[in-house]
Amino acid sequence: MASSPYSCVLWDVDGTIVDASVGILRRLNVALTHFGHPAPTREQLVHWIGPPMFRSFQDQAGMTPEQSAEAVSFYRTLGKADGYTTDVTTYPGVTDLIHDVHAAGIPQATASSKPENQVDALIDHFDLRADFVTTVGATPDESTLASKTDIVAEALRRLEERGADVSRPVLIGDRHHDVEGGNANGVPVIFVEWGFSDAHEGDDAAFRAASVDELRALLLSA
Repeated sequence: MASSPYSCVLWDVDGTIVDASVGILRRLNVALTHFGHPAPTREQLVHWIGPPMFRSFQDQAGMTPEQSAEAVSFYRTLGKADGYTTDVTTYPGVTDLIHDVHAAGIPQATASSKPENQVDALIDHFDLRADFVTTVGATPDESTLASKTDIVAEALRRLEERGADVSRPVLIGDRHHDVEGGNANGVPVIFVEWGFSDAHEGDDAAFRAASVDELRALLLSA
């Protein structure tokens, strides 16, 4: 059986396990146009994927917190109508690696800024439920539990509550929010380079992985 230097593994979802950019861009186009703002280009999408939408509508569209809350509610309505798994794909090889980490007896959890009900829908859709001890995401309103720092802490809390060893955790993510959230909790971060990010966002990560094979080598050894 393979072994790992880590006692548990936390996974970001968007840009790390799944590519949901097609649906996100479509819903953002509708939502921003609805509120009188220009729709983002695909090149601008990098600034939207990863952070909580409540922050992104403020940072990227210049909305007030009140306007952002209204925009998030509208955007979530579009997402529910769309179906949370519509136009979502997994990055090649990632689900196989998740299966293999589970087979090695290493507890896994998600630590995602996506609302938790959407994370659950994706985990079930891609038949990953058995691989995860717990799935952690943001609260639907992105106000009670939204920052990556708090989400990582909650993922560790739930893992420990379920009997997992959290003494040597690692977080896998693709944005600077993942790096900051992991570092704030004393969790080393493996920054994957296939998501939606600028290269400098991984400057403070413990490791980088340009491919799933490189990530596998960091997580598992024969």
